[in-house]
Amino acid sequence: MNTLISNVVSICELAGESILEFYAKPSDWDVRTKSDNSPVTRADLKSSEIITTKLLELTPGIPVLSEESEMVDYVRRQHWERYWLIDPLDGTKEFIEKTDEFTINVALIENKKPILGVVSVPAKGQVFWGSTSGGVRKKSNGIIQEIKTKPLSQKSSFDPLIVVASRRHNLENLSDCLNKLQHKFDNIVKESVGSALKICRIAEGTADIYPRFGPTSEWDTAAGDAILFAAGGQIMSMDFMPLIYNKKSILNPSFFAVGDRDFDWKIALK
Repeated sequence: MNTLISNVVSICELAGESILEFYAKPSDWDVRTKSDNSPVTRADLKSSEIITTKLLELTPGIPVLSEESEMVDYVRRQHWERYWLIDPLDGTKEFIEKTDEFTINVALIENKKPILGVVSVPAKGQVFWGSTSGGVRKKSNGIIQEIKTKPLSQKSSFDPLIVVASRRHNLENLSDCLNKLQHKFDNIVKESVGSALKICRIAEGTADIYPRFGPTSEWDTAAGDAILFAAGGQIMSMDFMPLIYNKKSILNPSFFAVGDRDFDWKIALK
């Protein structure tokens, strides 16, 4: 597994180099709007091409499903026991707005669960990776360190609960969630973060919870889900069950990503 992860990290870094070439030259972006009203650029498509090609070379017997490839019909997909699920540029709006908070997400799904995940943050020189058979690591500017979530029991009474959230989505529901948390936590700090970087912040212990209301797709969460679980956290639906992958619809339900999966979030979010 370690050799496989190392190769996938290299593939993500290669795709990241391509994305950064586009990032430096907006005249080459060719921004278009997809059928779901989300933007896509030449950077998304080139990254998808690189990752898909390299993964098929690395593991010829494992199919690849990318956000920017043609959707495989569920009649075929339902028989996949193992497949690669990729978002070649998660946070295209962040890319367009030059926030540096866009990622590359690559996950290996086995029996409807992500067992390996790599999230690269090209503009920040960071890569996160983890699997169910090992710990989680972060490479930042060439330096590799092991990371893990921070249990709430390790926080002092002065430490705030760090909530990471999207800048754009369902702010009214988020406000309601924060009000509920205030009944349990005296000090709450909300930070706006883009893409799957929110999940990675929880995995490295610099944030505690990410509430997401409204639709996301499986490729948005799968890599971060694998990393977060290996680091000690979990992504849970609003009924506090793990997310399931390779469903007939690739849309996720609303969810909470948390760093401390042993804490009774059901009571805190009542």
